[in-house]
Amino acid sequence: MNQTASLKGKTLFITGASRGIGLAIAKRAAADGANIVVIAKTTDPNPRLPGTIYSAAEEIKAAGGQALPLAVDIREEDAVLAAVAKAVGAFGGIDILVNNASAISLTDTEHTPMKRYDLMNGINARGTYLCTQACLPELKKSAAAGRSPQVLTMSPPLSMKPHWFENHTAYTMAKYGMSMCTLGHAGEFKKYGIAVNSLWPRTAIATAALQMIPGVDTRLCRKPDILSDAAYLIFTSPGSSTGNFFIDDVLLAAHGVTDLEKYSVTPGTKNFIPDFFVD
Repeated sequence: MNQTASLKGKTLFITGASRGIGLAIAKRAAADGANIVVIAKTTDPNPRLPGTIYSAAEEIKAAGGQALPLAVDIREEDAVLAAVAKAVGAFGGIDILVNNASAISLTDTEHTPMKRYDLMNGINARGTYLCTQACLPELKKSAAAGRSPQVLTMSPPLSMKPHWFENHTAYTMAKYGMSMCTLGHAGEFKKYGIAVNSLWPRTAIATAALQMIPGVDTRLCRKPDILSDAAYLIFTSPGSSTGNFFIDDVLLAAHGVTDLEKYSVTPGTKNFIPDFFVD
């Protein structure tokens, strides 16, 4: 993998960074010496979902970066604004926002309580919008300083095919809300020199959260590292384009990475569980 730039000294504000994909992205950036603002709600260990903002911070430091763990519910505007202020106080600004935090419930309309609907839309669509809005002034400053600021949202390409909706309308609406932020903000922020893109995996990714979904065999998944490597390529590509909905393996192939065996949870797997929303 050809490194075209470095994230050394850059500050990444990553939501949902206490575990899984968010933590993998954080540690990959930390290897360059980046500063990571760890945004998540988990402060106390949970046997069902390992990882807290503090354990994540230790892993990030061990990987070579600096970490600021902040307990934040991204549905709360005041909490997000306070987190941005603390990030600026600690590291001087924000160069990259990663909208990774997300809630999932693969339930049909009859079996989706409005509390769950509100949770998914509050975290996925509203949380992404809020964090982007809150970080925007700092991203503008980063652009003015020539630091190539970016927003990367972990959300899928927009496909209006009924089969992506009919089994879990509420989740699809919430996840597509994140993608609509990418579509709109890419155009809106282009004049500022801020790149806005989405990244999504072709296959299911083995995370602790996925293990809580009944019937999912994580042995037929890929590791979060495939997304952290793909995200790193987006962050370090000079003159990063904007408004893209990248798929991990396509992006890696474009950079010459075609052997994906190391990302398999089970070596030799050929028939991975496909992820949602990839036509």
